[in-house]
Amino acid sequence: MRERVGPPADYPARWWHWLDDGRIQCDLCPRECKLHADQRGACFVRERRGDAMLLSTYGRSSGFCIDPIEKKPLNHFYPGSSVLSFGTAGCNLACKFCQNWDISKSRDMDRLMDQAAPDQIASAAQRYGAASVAFTYNDPVIFAEYAIDTAVACHTLGVHTVAVTAGYISPAARAEFYADIDAANVDLKAFSDDFYVRLTGAHLAPVLDTLVWLHHESKVWVEITTLLIPGANDSPAELAAMADWILRELGPDVPLHFTAFHPDFKLTDRPPTPPATLSLARRIARDAGLHHVYTGNVHDSEGGTTYCSGCGVPLIVRDWYNILDYRLDDQGCCSACGTRLAGHFGKFEKPFGARRIPVHLGTAQG
Repeated sequence: MRERVGPPADYPARWWHWLDDGRIQCDLCPRECKLHADQRGACFVRERRGDAMLLSTYGRSSGFCIDPIEKKPLNHFYPGSSVLSFGTAGCNLACKFCQNWDISKSRDMDRLMDQAAPDQIASAAQRYGAASVAFTYNDPVIFAEYAIDTAVACHTLGVHTVAVTAGYISPAARAEFYADIDAANVDLKAFSDDFYVRLTGAHLAPVLDTLVWLHHESKVWVEITTLLIPGANDSPAELAAMADWILRELGPDVPLHFTAFHPDFKLTDRPPTPPATLSLARRIARDAGLHHVYTGNVHDSEGGTTYCSGCGVPLIVRDWYNILDYRLDDQGCCSACGTRLAGHFGKFEKPFGARRIPVHLGTAQG
């Protein structure tokens, strides 16, 4: 039997201040949780203990896995490369349709079966040949201290960093959080505050604010994902309004991914997203002027292919996470007309493909 190893000591959290009534307010995200002694925030993993705020998941993970970068999804960030992915537990949103609810909604810290320090994660990515490390599965905003330290360690070794996030972070924390993040896929869950309130327990405005800040004030490469839920956020009018906002505020080259919903967690009364809905959403966004609009969670070669915004030829032909054809030079320019594709590119060699390889970094509990 393996020896049971306890978790690391709770880690001092940042971004909080005292209130006049003796409570502590967490300033990490727009929820601004106000805590008495021994209370946890809505994310569950940030806790007031005595006169301090602690992060209970620093150095602990629900598991590590080597994935294709396209799975994040990122289609314009070193296509074909591999990424070492991991998450922790908890979340600062309360999405009724969460596709990773067993991790993000977990209140069982024993689910965090793997342990690894930031430098161990960076070294493992290098050892496994992963070009990037992704903070994903649950939202990295809530384990910001762990993510920041890991991102710094990755950059020391020349490993890129990726945040897969809902973008629900306060202005007070986002500059530090994103300082060493190279790319982000931001989950824009809908273009309606009513949807956010009813189905996520949050608000739309802070997410839009994060997207604008990322695009205009940071060097982070940004792609956007929207999970289309039948009858909830898939009306043509809402999709057109979203596309118009992205074009106006972020420009035509920010990639937008529409992905298919399947019934899960607390939203099981809706059917899966029909492929026709994804195709319609893609057409609406492209008609609005967005250059790079994708469909996901379905087999759709046209919806997975990257086209040149200059001459329209297929540049990266995909089937799900497999790259079938690649027509860019090392600088990311079209081989036909020379137009540069927006994003980050390098020498394209053998693509990683659709594999998913679980890896173990730390000392298991059990």
